[in-house]
Amino acid sequence: MNPLSQQRKIIIIGSMLLIALACVLKLFSLQVVDNRYKEAAERNAIREVTITPPRGLIYDRNDSLLVYNEAAYDLMVIPKNVKPFDTMDLCQSIDITKEELCQKLEKARTYSPLLPSIIKQQMKKEDYGVLQEKMHKFPGFFVQNRILRSYPVPIAAHILGYIGEVTDQQLTSDNYYQLGDYIGISGIEKSYEEELRGKKGKRMVLVDVNNREQGPYKDGKADVAAVAGQNLWSTLDLKLQEYGEKLLQGKKGSIVAIEPATGEILCIVSMPSYDPNLLVGKDRGKNYAALNQDLDNTPLFNRALKACYPPGSTFKLANGLIAQQEGVINRYTYYSCGGGYSYGGHRLKCHSHAGSDLVDAVRCSCNAYFCRAFYNTISNNKFHSIQEGYQTWKDHINKLGFGQKFNTDLPYESKGIIPSVEYFDKRYNGHWNGNSVISMAIGQGEVGSTPLQMANLVAIIANRGFYYKPHVVKAIGSKNNPNMRYSERMESGIDRPYFDPIIDGMKLVISSGTGRLAQVEGVEMAGKTGTAQNPHGADHSVFACFAPVDQPKIAIFVLVENGGWGGVLAARIASLMTEMYLFREVKQTEKEEAVLNHYITYAKARHAN
Repeated sequence: MNPLSQQRKIIIIGSMLLIALACVLKLFSLQVVDNRYKEAAERNAIREVTITPPRGLIYDRNDSLLVYNEAAYDLMVIPKNVKPFDTMDLCQSIDITKEELCQKLEKARTYSPLLPSIIKQQMKKEDYGVLQEKMHKFPGFFVQNRILRSYPVPIAAHILGYIGEVTDQQLTSDNYYQLGDYIGISGIEKSYEEELRGKKGKRMVLVDVNNREQGPYKDGKADVAAVAGQNLWSTLDLKLQEYGEKLLQGKKGSIVAIEPATGEILCIVSMPSYDPNLLVGKDRGKNYAALNQDLDNTPLFNRALKACYPPGSTFKLANGLIAQQEGVINRYTYYSCGGGYSYGGHRLKCHSHAGSDLVDAVRCSCNAYFCRAFYNTISNNKFHSIQEGYQTWKDHINKLGFGQKFNTDLPYESKGIIPSVEYFDKRYNGHWNGNSVISMAIGQGEVGSTPLQMANLVAIIANRGFYYKPHVVKAIGSKNNPNMRYSERMESGIDRPYFDPIIDGMKLVISSGTGRLAQVEGVEMAGKTGTAQNPHGADHSVFACFAPVDQPKIAIFVLVENGGWGGVLAARIASLMTEMYLFREVKQTEKEEAVLNHYITYAKARHAN
């Protein structure tokens, strides 16, 4: 063999040896070093079960339980693992139609063939027990525990909120959630979703060819424990909330009570309401549809946060403060009345009396006084134009909490209506003055506020000039861990001395004026009646107050739609709520009976007239 052939032979043999060595090394790597293929094979017999953590509980300010958890069961599917099965048997076992099952399977495949999706939600224990015996017949399906919310006392539905299934948009925006997961939709459940939901865990289990669990994978070493959601302590007083809902039963309206020193909401009633347990369980969708279609009562609508009412005469308190701050009036400024305020051929009527100073104007709710004060505020000669004067007033009213949202833990709140300069310029083609908007002086016309905003105004007056943003969660995780998100003191921009004549007038409203029905024995109170004109029917009954005057513990705003004069119905309700909060019981049984039966007697009186 010549040298060239010998060289070629060596190269060929060497190459073959190198290839063989590479194959041996690769096999060694695959079979001994690299576990990926072994694990992939094992995964064919392993199921990853998501452990949904228990959602945090919600308590009231006195440790009474408002929301807790109950166990339920979901039938899940991993589309990739599904094999031919008896569809009718499964449909009968979980009580759905074949069409529904096919639709859910198609949706699951579209979402992900590898990830679990829900086929049947919130099965009871009994249904789960029957199905569990048949699971070997349905490859690719398995049962997963689910935690549902429950409400031991069916109150505060609008504020506690509810949970519901995540939307497609939420699935794409937050990878924490999977198809069929639940998320806070409204109320506290929405505002504190991240705190309440906790952290998911996972459990790896071995399953046999019949889809039956055989035990933990790797003795549970691959499992990840779930972390429970944090408990919340709300600012609500269960007893006060429950009593407020009782007083408004059969009526439309709202009660908002705030602790002035902290901004903590003691109760926030919106009626008509609903039992929050209706939006839990398999009938949730049907119940929600029924509530949503009740257009006469609109029980899902939160009147305390979203309804925009004319505040009526209670708004005079704000205008009295602003007029003093702008130097237009003081405690002793006197305006004559003569039965009303005349302007441009019109007359805004008032009850007949000679006139008032500021304190007496609050006491007797003089329309003429506050119209003159408002006009002189925005038409003051120190301003170069009505636009400048109105904007100055608007800046003040915004600082008092109107025309804007508080942006706290109360979702979906309305900012109310305080029109802009541009709005009036457009409406009046640039030619307008104080009389063009004079109805705003007495809380009518273009102004609109929410009950929450009016309650906050009362808290500002009780505090003599400042407030903390109203909120509904007091502590997170532990009662000793206060919620500090809303601890910033907000200044109203009104100097403290200007609150004294307003409060003195409000005290007279209770002791000898239009709000005598709001009196509580042994308690010095300050209040203001209102009757908000309603173009769609009977006037709204309005009342605002705080108590005690010197060390305020509660500020309340009450509005009852079509309730008539504020000194009758709303004042009584405020009185009863104050008594309940301060003394934890109500002794004014006749007053309570009058409130509960008000619409009956009011309707009879109107019919007789």
